[in-house]
Amino acid sequence: MEEKDFILLLLDPKTQNEAFQKLLSDYQRPLYSHIRNIVLNHDDADDVLQNTFIKVFRHLKDFKGESKLFSWMYRIATNESLTFLSQKAKRGGTTSEAMQTKAVENLRADDYFDGSEIQLKLQKAIVLLPEKQQLVFKMRYFEEIKYEEMSEILGTSVGALKASYHHAVKKIENFMNAS
Repeated sequence: MEEKDFILLLLDPKTQNEAFQKLLSDYQRPLYSHIRNIVLNHDDADDVLQNTFIKVFRHLKDFKGESKLFSWMYRIATNESLTFLSQKAKRGGTTSEAMQTKAVENLRADDYFDGSEIQLKLQKAIVLLPEKQQLVFKMRYFEEIKYEEMSEILGTSVGALKASYHHAVKKIENFMNAS
């Protein structure tokens, strides 16, 4: 089915519920993974995922089709994740960076994290990156999102994304080799 036809089903009150169920089944898993890569905690990722789908549902009528539906939803998920982290840090009276560092330290106790020591070390290295480099690295390395799609999601040029990824990789390599 063409995406524009699917969007019409999502907007039509007669077919909206069934179409939204399909949207959920198609995108719940990849959006959860994307959000989890950003917020790190399973319960937080579930909350952000729920908020993301609520926003998608509420704003579907505003979707102009200038990007793919996938890109538009990922942009919402990314913004919801970053807003969530910022608000959580404020509530905790700390910075987003300090909160992310603590989240990485708590990964070992997370029942949903089955990573090895090297994966924990990689997460520690990622947390040290600037926010934009973290996003670009996680989207490219973990989710294998193409630069063109990432450009639509983040509203950044492909060249700038490639540079961010390159800088992130160098910093991570330095961290991994130093400790």
